[in-house]
Amino acid sequence: MDFHDIDIVYEDNHLLVVVKPAGVPSQADEEGDDDMVTLLKRYREENEGKTGEAYIGLVHRLDRPTGGVMVFAKTSKAAARLSESIRNGDFEKVYLCTVCNPPEPPQGELRNYLKKNERTNNVSVVPMTTASAKEAILQYKTLETKQGFALLRVKLETGRSHQIRVQLSHIGSPLFGDRRYGGNPATFKHQLGLWATRISFPHPTLEQRMTFLVYPPIVSPWKAFNVPIYLNGFSF
Repeated sequence: MDFHDIDIVYEDNHLLVVVKPAGVPSQADEEGDDDMVTLLKRYREENEGKTGEAYIGLVHRLDRPTGGVMVFAKTSKAAARLSESIRNGDFEKVYLCTVCNPPEPPQGELRNYLKKNERTNNVSVVPMTTASAKEAILQYKTLETKQGFALLRVKLETGRSHQIRVQLSHIGSPLFGDRRYGGNPATFKHQLGLWATRISFPHPTLEQRMTFLVYPPIVSPWKAFNVPIYLNGFSF
């Protein structure tokens, strides 16, 4: 992938807000494919005429198969302040999900304890007393159902690895296209039904809140639903 293909939503001296395509890793991994940090460093080097390696601070991540909006820091000061906002719970992340089997009830909060198997990279719901287990909290709301699938809006209260995928699978509503956590095999040829649609956070140097909303691409599974009517002026 070329950095010219990255959609830049917003940029100033401290921030880059971009759309991560599904299938591109947030940072370098063992597979060696181009990742967002590397691509954005190249973008800065060319766009700003920088000599040497440009700075890009990764302050939050999206799984490789997940697409959507991300913010990257252009300065270490911005990276530190954005990371602080995340720790303080002042960094809001909202996702769209397409799931197999509409959840019951159609709206609610999920609280589980999760543990990651570092060898397999799988995450599981475990008892609270399990060593190294971390609490995971999200809110979900069903927006539309169609032919055994559902479009959900999910707001994360915590940011655990594979959290949305694991918690929704645990209640019997695995994500469309999710091979790892029990999605319907008939959906595996399509994009994973998980899209980071909205982020909101305090600007690291300005006295203002920044909010960005990005629509998913018009491909399966998103094209099956009337996504725009649920994003325009929504409140959770």
